[in-house]
Amino acid sequence: MQIAFSQGRWWIVCIALSAGAAEQPTKPPQNQLWIDVSTSASNMPGMPSGMGGGMLGGLFGGKGGGNTFGKTRMSMGAGQWVDVTLLSRTNPGLQEATQLVPEGSKLAPSLKLVSPEGQVVPLPPPQKSTKEEETEPAPEVHKPKGKMYLYWGCGAEVRRGQPRVLDMATAQPDDFAKFFESRRATSKGTHSTPGQPIWPNKQDNRPVPDGASLVGEHTVTGDGLPAGFKFSIDEAHDIMAPIALTQHDDGNATVTEWQAIPNARAYFLASMGPRGEGETVVWTSSELPDMGFGLLDYQPNASIDRWLKEKVLLAPKVTQCAIPKEALAKSGVLRMIAFGDELNMAYPPRPKDPKQVWEPQWAVKLRLKSVAMTMLGMPGAGKMGGEPHAGPDKDANETTEKPSAPTPLNLLKGLFGK
Repeated sequence: MQIAFSQGRWWIVCIALSAGAAEQPTKPPQNQLWIDVSTSASNMPGMPSGMGGGMLGGLFGGKGGGNTFGKTRMSMGAGQWVDVTLLSRTNPGLQEATQLVPEGSKLAPSLKLVSPEGQVVPLPPPQKSTKEEETEPAPEVHKPKGKMYLYWGCGAEVRRGQPRVLDMATAQPDDFAKFFESRRATSKGTHSTPGQPIWPNKQDNRPVPDGASLVGEHTVTGDGLPAGFKFSIDEAHDIMAPIALTQHDDGNATVTEWQAIPNARAYFLASMGPRGEGETVVWTSSELPDMGFGLLDYQPNASIDRWLKEKVLLAPKVTQCAIPKEALAKSGVLRMIAFGDELNMAYPPRPKDPKQVWEPQWAVKLRLKSVAMTMLGMPGAGKMGGEPHAGPDKDANETTEKPSAPTPLNLLKGLFGK
């Protein structure tokens, strides 16, 4: 049987269906597991592998001291990092849980999840509906002194209308807001809260071995957790390869190059450093003005796809980006991120009946990224051990070992103050 509508009647039917369609009532999952996975490549002179404490750790979102929880939020210690957080609404205040992991993880048979020490914060009563993405507050940005210059885009030549200049002495609030524009849609991920078991912890702080893989079946068990809390991770959502980032001067620009990462969804680069007395220069690979502070972190798939279309992010097939000489700092920090594909799973699946309330027994959010950090002009970043790469010649290598060479600590103190 065929049903035909005139153009006018068709729009009436569409409007009626849209008006009658209500958002499906949704409740938070009874149990939520967050898994953050990060691969980090670092080539920073004067910084040991895994360093991230003190001022540097606060600036880049991490804490030092071996394999401690929170390493996935850093980009200053070379290695592979995994953080896990479990929230149970069926057993608020849960102290311990177990995550069975596949042999390929090299951490089998299981990870022991333990609640952080401290007072347990009662969970708020369940809401009738909730947004799928809970966004975190934007990171605090400290105002530097002097002048700042912003450049953007890959290529040997500076684009028309660049740089943006911000003079701290005369800038108004609107000037700061425009200059520090930075896209960000980072959703809630792993976190350390009493009553929500985490890994790693003091009882199980094993490092993630080189060559580890998360591919396979995972099972979560614990007091009050539902039976059958099982899920599988495929190769597309496995630990990402390290970024093998190199640089060379072609006379007109510094050209950055890297090897494509198979499961990367997009790339983004940013550099920052001093150029003159009281002056700071910032450059990002975006085709639109963006400071990059918000983009150097996990981002949800939909936002990544939108920013790819806007050319804020580089496509996964891109393997190089040139930085104009005018946009280079004298001794700046160069950072890069490869975004992985965010994986969301829940059981039972969303009901097909839009009127039926959906309250999953459990849900899993897996976020992936690979990051690199190095100094502008350094040969490259990519070793998992964190040692500087051998330079193209002896003189270049010796330069980085002199006491007068800029270190990340001295550089960042100069940019942001003590």
